[in-house]
Amino acid sequence: MSETSHWQLLTEPGRAEVWFGSGEIIFNRQVARDTFCLRVFSPPIAEAITPGQFVMVRLPHTTDPLLGRAFALYDAIRDDKGQGVYLEIAYAVIGRMTHRLATFKAGDTLEMWGPLGNGFPVPKSEELILVAGGIGYTPFLAVAKEAVGGARYGKTDRGQGRCRTVKLLFGVRSRDYVPTDIDRFSESGVQVVLSSDDGSVGTRGFASDLLEQELNSGTNTSRTVYCCGPEPLMAKVARLCCEKDIECLVSLETPMACGLGLCYSCVAKIRSAPDGANEWDYRRVCVEGPVFDGRRVVFDET
Repeated sequence: MSETSHWQLLTEPGRAEVWFGSGEIIFNRQVARDTFCLRVFSPPIAEAITPGQFVMVRLPHTTDPLLGRAFALYDAIRDDKGQGVYLEIAYAVIGRMTHRLATFKAGDTLEMWGPLGNGFPVPKSEELILVAGGIGYTPFLAVAKEAVGGARYGKTDRGQGRCRTVKLLFGVRSRDYVPTDIDRFSESGVQVVLSSDDGSVGTRGFASDLLEQELNSGTNTSRTVYCCGPEPLMAKVARLCCEKDIECLVSLETPMACGLGLCYSCVAKIRSAPDGANEWDYRRVCVEGPVFDGRRVVFDET
């Protein structure tokens, strides 16, 4: 890689590593309507990041936009020696920053800092159900690969994934929003089930409808549910899992400015306990999340 790829450690020894640097883009490909997958040379982040964590990305040499944006880990690529080299993120083109990001090409650079957030734990259940809506599928490739024991992430031993079955229940608006690289999930041993708002692919309906069918299937297998997507989807998934007494973790997509817990712009209402009813407090999604027990999140369903 070019000399433009350089990194510095922001955190003190003994604390979770957060790196800042300039990474060179390897590719920036459109994989679906308004959806891109980007790979960047970022060895220290790729070596340390774990499924469900995220990075902050900022466009260099500009103040428009001034602030960075948060992007979940899609995958981290290691070399033949097992060392992290490349970071992949998938993103939807929905605002000024991502519209500009979509024009970047191989050889261009991005400012990045991470890994950030808590991420998903390695599930202990026999079956892992991943429920995604829209761009919410992005955290789940790495989650799935780790859950089946097909990949290692992070610098420390997180335990071996032992899920017998991993399913991705993925809801999109229409067929043209299904990523062309969705086969990366099936190649990793994941059963992919699709739904669409208009019925053009999979069954007509939402990802939560697919989950409801799964939870009513009557199996005795131990299950864990991870969810990411629009807030109404996460709220319904959390409610369905609570009714069935199934562990449910959700990854919140709250907008962030710094990613380091300094600006308090990404707070969410989190209950003190799963059965805390009206007892809640604001928590920083970038530091104490983005992954929370779905039963503890106070969703705004108005």
